[in-house]
Amino acid sequence: MAESKAPERRLKRALGPLDLTALGVGATIGAGIFAMTGTAAAGQQTATSGVLDTPVLSLMLGSAVNGRPAAGPAIMLSFVLVAVACAFAALCYSELAAMIPVAGSAYTYSYATLGELLAWIIGWDLILEYAVGNIAVASSWSGYFVKLCLSLFNFKFPLWAVADLKTAHALIAQGGAATGAYSSVVLPKLLGHEVALNLPAFLVVALLTGLLVRGITESAALNTAMVILKTTIVVFFIALGAFYVHPSNWHPFAPNGFTGVMSGAAIVFFAFIGFDAVSTASEEARNPQRDIPIGILASLAICTVLYVAVSAVLTGMQSYTHYVDDAAAIATAVEVIHKPWIEAVISAGAVAGMTSVLLVFQLGMPRIFMSMSRDGLLPPVFAKVHQKYRTPYVTTIVAGVAVGVPALFTDVGWAADLTNIGTFFAFVLVCGGVLALRRTQPDRPRPFRCPASPWFPLAGIFVCGALMIALPVLTWIRFFVWLAIGLAIYFLYGRTHSALAQPPVAVVTEDAA
Repeated sequence: MAESKAPERRLKRALGPLDLTALGVGATIGAGIFAMTGTAAAGQQTATSGVLDTPVLSLMLGSAVNGRPAAGPAIMLSFVLVAVACAFAALCYSELAAMIPVAGSAYTYSYATLGELLAWIIGWDLILEYAVGNIAVASSWSGYFVKLCLSLFNFKFPLWAVADLKTAHALIAQGGAATGAYSSVVLPKLLGHEVALNLPAFLVVALLTGLLVRGITESAALNTAMVILKTTIVVFFIALGAFYVHPSNWHPFAPNGFTGVMSGAAIVFFAFIGFDAVSTASEEARNPQRDIPIGILASLAICTVLYVAVSAVLTGMQSYTHYVDDAAAIATAVEVIHKPWIEAVISAGAVAGMTSVLLVFQLGMPRIFMSMSRDGLLPPVFAKVHQKYRTPYVTTIVAGVAVGVPALFTDVGWAADLTNIGTFFAFVLVCGGVLALRRTQPDRPRPFRCPASPWFPLAGIFVCGALMIALPVLTWIRFFVWLAIGLAIYFLYGRTHSALAQPPVAVVTEDAA
C-alpha cells in the first residue's frame, strides 16, 4: 500500500460507487449472456468421442456423455447455482479489497496472504482469464457488429475482412444464408495462401486501448454509457419476450437432471466473469474501503436477476433444442416475433455489451501486470505510469497487442472453458486468502467483513471446486500447460528479481514527507 502511494506510481482516484458498479456490470453482461446461454441450455455436441471431450463430473457420476448434457429450461437453476458460488467469492473479494485497496485483484490478495509463489500462479492465471477471454469477446463483438451494419444500413463486408480463416472456411462450406450477409466470399491469396482477417475485432481493441491510455475518467464515462444501453436492451428483451413465452417449452424442465444443471453452470459461469474486475480498480476508487465492496456486490446482484429472467424468457419463447451450437441465441429467440428491427436492437445491445466487457477487461489486465512488476516478478518497465494521464500506459499497450493481434487470426472456441477454469482457481485462492488472513492477522482492521467465516469462504472453495470438476479434461490439460509456462518464467526471471529477494529499501511517500 505504501508503494502504491509513491508519487511516480500513484494513479488518479476518480471512481465512485456508481462508476465501480457500472464497471462490474459492464464486465459481466456481455458475450456470456448473449452467446453462452443457448449453448448451456441445449448442450454441446462434439464430432469426436473419448475422455478428453467428456466432463469430469459425468465420469464421476457414471454417466459419461459425448459433449455436454443439456441443462434445458433448468438453465435458470444453473444461473442461480453460479450466482451462489460467485456470492461466496464476492464476499471474500470485498473483505480483501477493503483491507488491501491496491490494484491487482486476486494477485495482490494472494501475495499478501498466501505468499509470492501462489501469487505468481494466480497472476499468471488472471492474465489467462482476461487475455484469452477478451480474444473470444472481440471475435464475438465482430460478428454482432457485422449483423448490426447489415440490419441498419444493409451494408455488407467482404468475408475475408471480418472473419479468421477457420471461420471463413466454415461459412463458405455452409453456403446459402451463411454467406449471404457478405459482399464477397472469395478469399484473396498472399504467397499462394488464402488470407482472412478479423479486422473489426482488431480495430475495436486498438480504439479501446487508446482510450484507456488517455485516462480512467473518460474510460469510465464510456463504460457507463454502454452499460445503460445494454441493460436497457436486455430489459427490453425480457419485457417483450414475456408476451411470447409458451410454458409448454419448459417441459421437460431438467432433461438431464443434476448432471445437466451442473454442466450448464460450468458453461454459463463465463457470463459471470467480470464482477471481480472491480477490484482491479482499487487504486482509482475515491473511497476504496467502502466503494469496492459496494461495486462488487451490487453488480453481482443486478446481473443475477437479469440472467435468470433472460434464461426463463429464452427457453420459454422456443424449445431449448433450437439453440444447439447457436452463438447468438437471443437473436434466434426473437425470430419468432418476425420483426427485423427487433433483431437489430438485440444486435445493438450485444455490441454495446461486449464493448464494455472489452473495455473493463482491457482496463484490468494492465493493472495486474503493473502490480506484478512492482513486486519484481516482471521487468520494471511494466510498472511505468504516464506522467500526464496517470495511467499504466506501457502495460495497457502490451495488453492491447496481446489481445488485438490474436483476434485478427483466431476464433478461440475453447476460450470460455479455459477462462472459466482460471477464474474458478482465482476464486478458490481468494476464499483461501480470507481464511489465512483471519488466522494469521485476526486483529487487523477490516472495513468490510465476510459474514459467517469460516463457513462462507469454505463454501466458496467447495462450490467453485465442484464447478471446476464439471469442466472437460482437455480444459484441465490446457490449464496445466499454461501454468507450466508461467512457472518456467517465474523460476527463470521472477524469483531472482523478486522484491522479496532484494535488500529492503525504504519507500518515501508524499504523506511521509
